[in-house]
Amino acid sequence: MSVIEPSSSAPSGDAAADVDRGPVAPVARVALTPLPPSAVELVGGFLGRLQQANSAMSVPRGAEHLEREGTWRNFDNVAKGAVGADYYGPCFEDGEAYKWLEAVAWDAGRTKSPTLLGWLDTASRRIAAAQDADGYLNTFVQSGRRAQRYEQLAWDHEIFNNGALIQSAVAQFRATGRRDLLETAVRVADHLDHTFGPGRRAGTCGHPLIEMALVELYRTTLERRYLDLARYFVDVRGHDLLDPTHAYGDAYHSDRIPVRETVVPEGHAVRAVYLAAGATDVAIETGDTELLERLQLQWQHMVEQKMYLTGGLGSRWEGEAFGDPYELPADRAYAETCAAIAGMQWSWRLLLATGEAKYADLIERQFYNAVLPGVSLDGDSYFYANALQLRAGAVATDSRMAAAGRQHWFGCSCCPTNLMRTIASLHSYLASSTSDALQLHLFASARVNADLTAGRVSVAVRTDYPWSGNVTVDILESPAGPWTLDLRIPAWADGATLRVGDQTVGVAPGTYARVRRAWAVRDSLVLDLPVKPRLTVGQHRSDSTRGCVAIERGPLVYAVEQIDQEQDVSVDDLLVDPSVLDEEYDADVLGGVPVAVTRAVVAGEHVDAATVLHRRVRAIPYFMWANREIGPMRVWLPTSSPLS
Repeated sequence: MSVIEPSSSAPSGDAAADVDRGPVAPVARVALTPLPPSAVELVGGFLGRLQQANSAMSVPRGAEHLEREGTWRNFDNVAKGAVGADYYGPCFEDGEAYKWLEAVAWDAGRTKSPTLLGWLDTASRRIAAAQDADGYLNTFVQSGRRAQRYEQLAWDHEIFNNGALIQSAVAQFRATGRRDLLETAVRVADHLDHTFGPGRRAGTCGHPLIEMALVELYRTTLERRYLDLARYFVDVRGHDLLDPTHAYGDAYHSDRIPVRETVVPEGHAVRAVYLAAGATDVAIETGDTELLERLQLQWQHMVEQKMYLTGGLGSRWEGEAFGDPYELPADRAYAETCAAIAGMQWSWRLLLATGEAKYADLIERQFYNAVLPGVSLDGDSYFYANALQLRAGAVATDSRMAAAGRQHWFGCSCCPTNLMRTIASLHSYLASSTSDALQLHLFASARVNADLTAGRVSVAVRTDYPWSGNVTVDILESPAGPWTLDLRIPAWADGATLRVGDQTVGVAPGTYARVRRAWAVRDSLVLDLPVKPRLTVGQHRSDSTRGCVAIERGPLVYAVEQIDQEQDVSVDDLLVDPSVLDEEYDADVLGGVPVAVTRAVVAGEHVDAATVLHRRVRAIPYFMWANREIGPMRVWLPTSSPLS
């Protein structure tokens, strides 16, 4: 049952809310309250090293790419009044600068790096200098690429770019306390509020994002107009306000049917899920339980009918779109990295609103298997789309295709910059609290603090997850009275065990294990998750998975990559024996990983009529594929015998 109450009419003001809050900070009462970023510190481990690599490699390289691509020159040219000057990049290039800058903000708040703080200062000044006196800001239009503002709402991303600016400004304020970019964002939002809405211009952007941004600006400034405008942008969709005369139809712009009537996401996957996340924010802050329930239904149908095993979203290259129910081709999967990030953002909001473990389960699935594949292990190259199969001899006709391999940058750089800001703020997804409980949603080596009604609590989490299923939580600080520690038991974790000292606590996969007691410093809680290879049987309604199995291990989906197979065996010809599955640790593969091992026959290969020749097949975590060479790969494997 949802636990939300609408926010009260709070006084308007300039940045009335406190700093030190994460990307999502509800004002309304919700089931779970996100912790401040300073309350969660990744300490080594898989996620800690990932965040460090993002800060050390991805974000600085992003700065180089944006400068080389001319992104910042667009702002400088507009600031100089150079109408008609060269414009660099697509019409949404401003948004890529803002998303990168959001990553810088979260990293700066965490590390206090003088270099990052300097980037924030310089970029904020360049952005502010380009803003028109009435608050309008979009360098594509300001440089003369359109005769007038908002001329092509369906395509020009003007409002989308403003949404990315607002998100970046809110992040900078919350992470560092700096207000300069926030003041620019407030002027942008005021301009939008004076331009669009009831009694003003009817319309919205062809690419949703502004909805989430305006709600977060409301949560930061407590200015109700921003929440009202976000609600307008949600409710105005599905009423033929955007140009429908293009190949992909109204669904491409999430404008075919109203949000409140949508039961399954359709059209452009990133747009549809960004819109759902923003609508969830609106539902939370307005106490609109009917809208929230419709969004939960939409999420459920997406997971059941339109999502890949990896959590990838979007099965059609045409329109970067969701397909029909169970239309999930493995080799033609689009599964854009940005769509999975949007999925995480939506699930996080639903988790906060309801406290239901299934949303945290999907955050974990999508992060490890649909977001992480988008960036190389060294943090310097990317996949835009994430296919679940690459055939031998595949030819790339587009740099986004798997056959092209990972790219250092794209003409549309949304995925790299989106990855940067997601990983930079990753610690915000780990934990939350209620008045008397601390919840741990994702497992990582970390220190977590929370102020509960009983007093301040502090825990240290020790784990080698996702490689190991052992998670130890040590109590570092605790009040005298009892409080509750909630640990998510993943839905896949049949056989999980939980111990507090010598006491065993019962657990159920797909729920939270709730342990309430008067804790003492140096108490420990030990969760053991059965992280071992398992087979997942393909959905019979999906043509690409019928009669197939996939290998999973803990939270990770595995893939069979050509480089790991016997020299004369083609991945395309494997027929797996589903009765055989084991694992081995291989220190020579990708720095050392648990390798899943099964056996298979090769289609058409036999010794004689009575003898079957079995081959040894090795699989690695899917997110690690294409880090050695680009070659044949598949997640779903046809079987050599019928599945029961």
